[in-house]
Amino acid sequence: MSKPVHVLHFADAHIDIANYGRHDPESGLPLRVVDFLRSLDQIVETGVAQPVDLVIFAGDAYKDRNPQPTFQREWGRRIMRLSQAGIPTILLVGNHDVSPASGRAHTLHEFGTLAVPHIHVADRIKLLGPDELGAPAQVITVPWVSRSQLMSRQEMAGQTADEVMTAVEERVTHLIMSLIEQADPDLPLILTAHASVQGAVYGSERAVMLGQELVLGGRIVNDNRLDYVALGHIHKHQSLSPKGSHPPIVYPGSIERIDFGEAREEKGFVLAQASRGETDWRFVKLETRPFLDIKVDTPDADTFMADVMRQLPDADAIAGAICRVQLNYPRDWEPLLDEKAIAARFEPAFSLQIQKHRQVEKRARLGDTAGVETMTPLQLLDAYWQTIGLDGPESAAMQKLAEETFADRMKE
Repeated sequence: MSKPVHVLHFADAHIDIANYGRHDPESGLPLRVVDFLRSLDQIVETGVAQPVDLVIFAGDAYKDRNPQPTFQREWGRRIMRLSQAGIPTILLVGNHDVSPASGRAHTLHEFGTLAVPHIHVADRIKLLGPDELGAPAQVITVPWVSRSQLMSRQEMAGQTADEVMTAVEERVTHLIMSLIEQADPDLPLILTAHASVQGAVYGSERAVMLGQELVLGGRIVNDNRLDYVALGHIHKHQSLSPKGSHPPIVYPGSIERIDFGEAREEKGFVLAQASRGETDWRFVKLETRPFLDIKVDTPDADTFMADVMRQLPDADAIAGAICRVQLNYPRDWEPLLDEKAIAARFEPAFSLQIQKHRQVEKRARLGDTAGVETMTPLQLLDAYWQTIGLDGPESAAMQKLAEETFADRMKE
């Protein structure tokens, strides 16, 4: 058996996503960006302290292809830490890293342009060998693949979108299988790809993905000549290989929660020991800011706010957390809501979002023979009191008040 290669695998950093919170007065960075950078620091320092033989970043450094220089600086500082430690690092280009326009630079280009030592920018499908990597391993890199990268306009002319994607997937499969054939059978072989894989479970990021995208088939990722499949693109951590099978096929997931769709997901990275024909790996959980999604039941108007406050968590549970309170109540109860009291309870939280789901009462059915157009305003009001279930005395009082209001208006 070959000597194991120690690999640190992470993906989907998206370090400049700042959906919640304020700015840090010292650094000027959004506090949520600071959270992402702290997670990235945990990953980098683990790689340096272990130490590992190879770091694989499987794509999506930023939220989009136009990161601000400040965020590029912070990302660069962390990658340079790996470079200075002499750790071979592969930066795979993801879909958020590239421009749809051909010929444009991607967000990781500067590391290749400046030939940063030990940093390998993977922006095309290729095989990196041990001499190039400086590590006892081989890596097949599959960055985000678009149709225009593999097919000309002439080739796509007259074909449906499905036909084009089928052709792209066939070409990618052929390229990868050719590289597997070329690999040294005595050294660990790793496939890293920023792509969807058949059978993967999507997280909340599905809503922001592109329409049609490359899907790697099981034939590729389950090839037992591979010793580890390091994936990126899907934010939910998951292993797609049955327990005990080879190779492990792993999405580490994103390094921080993006929104409440990921509230219950653990975030982290993977440490693997890949040998020829056998690989052990484990998921390492990151210390991240919690998301709390609280759904409140409000059954009675008389005790509405008391019911709300009773169901809110204690101050200790919400300290530093990103919180959302979901309220579900009839629209007519809106005056009963005291948002200031809820906000005061969540003072220790990092941020609070109150989401109101107002139920609209169904209109009363007056019967087929009721001539609504002939009813007076007072008669319509009387029907409305019945619709909302107002009892006799309250209905009479409201009706009397309405009569006085209408009488006063008539005098004007």
